[in-house]
Amino acid sequence: MPAEWEPHQATWLAWPHLSSDWPGKLDAIRWVYTEIVRKLTEGEDVYMLVRDAKERAQARRYLARAGCNLARIRFVTHATNRSWTRDYGPIFVRCSSPPARLAIIQFHFNGWAKYKNYRKDQAVPETAAAILKLPLFRACRNHRPFVLEGGAIDVNGRGTVLTTEECLLHPRIQVRNPGWRKADYQQAFRSYLGAHNILWLKNGIIGDDTHGHVDDLARFINPRTLVMVREPNPRDPNHRRLEENWDRVPDLRLEDGTKPEVIPLPMPAPLLFDGYRLPASYANFYITNTAVLVPTFNDPKDRMALGILSDLFPDRPVVGIHAVDLVLGLGTLHCLTQQQPVGS
Repeated sequence: MPAEWEPHQATWLAWPHLSSDWPGKLDAIRWVYTEIVRKLTEGEDVYMLVRDAKERAQARRYLARAGCNLARIRFVTHATNRSWTRDYGPIFVRCSSPPARLAIIQFHFNGWAKYKNYRKDQAVPETAAAILKLPLFRACRNHRPFVLEGGAIDVNGRGTVLTTEECLLHPRIQVRNPGWRKADYQQAFRSYLGAHNILWLKNGIIGDDTHGHVDDLARFINPRTLVMVREPNPRDPNHRRLEENWDRVPDLRLEDGTKPEVIPLPMPAPLLFDGYRLPASYANFYITNTAVLVPTFNDPKDRMALGILSDLFPDRPVVGIHAVDLVLGLGTLHCLTQQQPVGS
């Protein structure tokens, strides 16, 4: 599986339509989408999933008014349950055996082992494979579907996968693959992602509806370096959870046996909605061909996070995207996007 910073052909998104994900804010979210797409189309194409012709026309109106480059947007009619394309969208890999080309892995999506309405989302990789005329491989192990969301992993493109025990190994809460142990994931990641090395962190952040997705916690920014969020305030519930991950840093090893460099990212102050802690995190950034899009939260630490990431990505500008409304849906920029690498 190529790393996210490698050249993209396109990014896949799904036009937002589920009002319960963003109570009272759906129209505002559509305008946030136009800003995301406007930045994306400066350097790559966009495949936009829409439910029908009416929704396609609506999306075109919003995107045109915002000055997006419509010539770089292809609308794909495929009904979805939700807009979190990272977790159910096509995951692209490069085949290692001739003919060398891209292929799509269809991991089983089951609504984060929490929600019952996911069947439409689950079929998106099949639609993508048909449109792009790419091979589709359905991931399974011992004749059972391999359940995995894209936000549960991050890769360095050299054979290392980053994930959390909370998400993939918890025995009771939102169990993806009952009975699986680390050895099962080791073999499955090797088979389907070409990755033979796993970095296991412990817990994700408070408020994460997915129960431990790594893309709110830690991310590779090059083959040997990752950023990981840290909360210095001992009164914040995230403090202890995140320090337990930092306790593991001395033991982390890359695919060649060397230690990765791990750089701290701040956490914004707690964001609450209706008494619920939202999963606001600067780690949920998305790397495009021409920019790094970073969620911001009207917080003094926005500037600090943007500065850290600007130093780490000298080859492309780091752009803040207002995400206070977006995170009401319990995800932000990385959760909404899925990259399609340039074919070999």
